[in-house]
Amino acid sequence: MAASPPAGSGRILAGALAPHPPHLVYAENPPQNEPRAECGWENLRWGYERLRRNLDKLDIDVIIVHSPHWKTQQGHHVLGVPAFKSLSVDPIFPNLFRFHYDMKCDVELAEAIAQEGAGAGLAMQVMRNPDFRVDYGTITSCQLARPAWDLPIVAISSSRVYFDYNNDVGDRQMVALGRATRRAVERTGRRALLLASNSLSHRHFTVEPEIPEDMSQERIYHHGQYLWDMHVIDLMKQGRTRQLMAEMPDFIEHATSECKDGSLSWLLGALEFPDYPAEVHAYGTVIGTGNAVVEWQPPEHAVKGAVQ
Repeated sequence: MAASPPAGSGRILAGALAPHPPHLVYAENPPQNEPRAECGWENLRWGYERLRRNLDKLDIDVIIVHSPHWKTQQGHHVLGVPAFKSLSVDPIFPNLFRFHYDMKCDVELAEAIAQEGAGAGLAMQVMRNPDFRVDYGTITSCQLARPAWDLPIVAISSSRVYFDYNNDVGDRQMVALGRATRRAVERTGRRALLLASNSLSHRHFTVEPEIPEDMSQERIYHHGQYLWDMHVIDLMKQGRTRQLMAEMPDFIEHATSECKDGSLSWLLGALEFPDYPAEVHAYGTVIGTGNAVVEWQPPEHAVKGAVQ
C-alpha cells in the first residue's frame, strides 16, 4: 500500500465462508493452473461467481484468509513478507492443482494482527521466510473470491489447539483471534474482506474417478453429514451464529468437519457473531465433502440489490 489509511478508521466490509477444494480451480481453467479440465462442480463455481459480484461493489483494500492447510504446531502465524511467487502443488491432487501464484502481502496489517493477538494472550508469530511456499488453501480461496489478485493478502495459519486440547478450547482461541483480527483492521484503517477457507462436513472418498470432473460420481459421503450441513446452513440463514458456535464442537465430531481447524470460528468471532441472515450462494459436494459458499455483509455495508 502506498500510504496507510487513518488510524482507527478501519472496518470489516464482508466475511465469507470460502471453501478451498482444488477441484474448483481445476474446473475454472485459470491460466495460472497447469492441468486442464472439461467442466465440473458448476453449482459451487457459480456460487463463487455470485459472491464475486457482490464483493466487487465494495471498496475492499485487503483480503485476510484463515486456512486449514497452513498448519502450525505452536501458536498462530501470519505471513510477514511483502510478496511471494512460486508454484503450489496440491500434495493429494497434483493432477488437478499445479498453480503458479504471484501475491502481495499486507505486512503492516499482519504485524498488527500478531500484536493484537499477543495482547489477548495468544501465542503469535510473524513468518519472515521469503522462500516459504504458501499453502493451497489460501491460494484456492483467494483465487475463487478475487481472481484478479489485485489486492494484498494476509494469511493466518491454523494452530493445533483443537488437536492438542479439545474443540471447546480451540473455539475459544479462534474467537479471540477473530476479535484480535477485527481490532487490527480497525486500528490500521483497512477495509477488509475476511475468508474462512474451509469445507463443512469433511469425510471424503479415497478413490478418485477415472475422469475427475465426472459429476455422475459426485455425491455426499454420508447422509448424516448432509443433515448436519443443512442444520448449520439453516442457522447461518437465520442469523443464529451464537447457537452455531455453541453446537460447533458437536458438529466437528459428528460430521468430521473441517471446522476443526478453526477458520469458521475465527470468522464468526471477527464478525462479532452476526445476528442478521447470511446469504448462501451455493452448497455442493466435492469428493464427498460438503461445501458452502456463504457471505456475511454487516448491515451498514450491505450491497443494495445484491443477488438473492
